[in-house]
Formats: sequence, C-alpha cells, structure tokens
Amino acid sequence: MTSHKRRTVRRRALAGGLAAFGVTGAAIVTTTLLAPAGAAPAAVPAWPAAKGARPVAATIEVSGTYDGGLKRFSGTGALGSDGQDESQQPLFVLKDGATLKNVVLGTPAADGVHCLGSCTLRNVWWENVGEDAATFKGTSANAVYAVHGGGARGASDKVFQFNGAGKLVVTGFQVSDFGKLVRSCGNCKKQYRRTIIVNDVDITVPGKSIVGVNANYGDTASLRNVRIHGDAKKKIKPCTRFTGNNTGKEPAELGTGPDATTCRYTPSDVSYD
Repeated sequence: MTSHKRRTVRRRALAGGLAAFGVTGAAIVTTTLLAPAGAAPAAVPAWPAAKGARPVAATIEVSGTYDGGLKRFSGTGALGSDGQDESQQPLFVLKDGATLKNVVLGTPAADGVHCLGSCTLRNVWWENVGEDAATFKGTSANAVYAVHGGGARGASDKVFQFNGAGKLVVTGFQVSDFGKLVRSCGNCKKQYRRTIIVNDVDITVPGKSIVGVNANYGDTASLRNVRIHGDAKKKIKPCTRFTGNNTGKEPAELGTGPDATTCRYTPSDVSYD
C-alpha cells in the first residue's frame, strides 16, 4: 500500500522533472506525479471496480469537465462494436480544453475517446480496447493532451493514437495485453511534429512496443520510470523510429532504442522484472 508520505515526496519531485521535459500548462503542473529517475519498481495498482453501468447509444460530447463517477460506459446500437473498423465513432468526444475523469470504458468501447484539441483524461480505464483507446486530433502545435492515471488492456493494436499536433503526456498509467501504447500516426494525410512523454507507467506482457515515432517529422519520445513486467527476454520495444509519410503507405521502420534525438531515454529509465 502506498503511504501518504510517499505520495507527498512524488509531488515535490514534480516541478523539476516537468521542467526537464519542457512541460508547461496548469493542467500538467498541478496534476502530474513525476517519480524520481531510477525509482524502485512498485506493485501495479489494482483496477477499480465499476460503480454501475451506462449504455451509450450516441457519442457523448464533452465541454468543460465530465465526471463519470466510475460507471462503466459501454457502446450499444451503432456504437456496439469493439473491432478494428477505422470508421467507428467514439463513445466520448472532448472539445478543446475538456476533461474526462473517473470513467470505465467497458465492452464494446467502439473507438474510445477522441480529443479535438487539448484535453485531460484522468482516472480513465479501458477494460477491453476496441479500435483505439483514445485518439488525439488537435491541430495546434501548442495543444497538450494529458493522460493521468488509469489503464488499458486488450488492445490488439494501439492504445493511444496521436494523429494531431502538439504534446502528449502519459503518466501514472498501466497497460497490459497490447500492441503499442502510443503511436504517432505514420501515414496520416496531414502530418505534424509530435512530442510524447511517457513517465511512471507499468507495462505488462504481452505487448509489442511502448512508443512509435516519426523521425523524419521531428517527433520526440521521452521515457522515464517505465516498468516492464514479465518480459525477461526484453522483447517489448521501448521506442521505435519510423519514416512517416502522408500517402497512406505503411511507414518504414528505421530502428529501435535510445538515440538522444528522437528516442530520448537511457537504459536506466526502463526497468524489467
């Protein structure tokens, strides 16, 4: 069990750690818990129990803050799919600046959550990811997408699809049974430079890749305090570089591992147990 003292220490580490990443904005500064580099692996937090159920027949649009009270939201009717159809609609659409918190997405989850601009996902859980858990679609280079806490499992492909511009910060998250945790779109018609920060996360096998980025568009991925569980042979790739395109073709893989330019981490930032 995590003590109050430990939580306080982690909060005090916030300001300096975020400055090192270049993260700004009140939504990040007041909520991100940044663990010290090299911190010992902690037990993976337990998943919360859903507090009731709510079927969703039409996409819920969110402006401001939507608190789901930890109810389980599951698609029905036109949203009653959890396959890989790219044309699916999401259960939630967040307008620029919106916050979605305390939500459990059940099965089916359709295309999860779409953020049209800067957004915050706080304590959001995907019990079985459909097409994607969340897609970030803002077009401003100043957009910030923040994922604080929560978790996802059962993602045959991507958990977070980063199609837009700006910065994505994932912290205090857990994922298991997945393809990729974060993918900067490799073949979108409109491409952007994207910044990805993954900090204080628990990764449990099976899984393929934590972050995929496009080196030719100037993407960067910074990893800190990433704990990988059950991968003694280190098969999960922490960071993979691609040559992205805007033609729809499958992007070519350039390589994996830290390079100080695109994939910004050191071996000590990723632990295995």
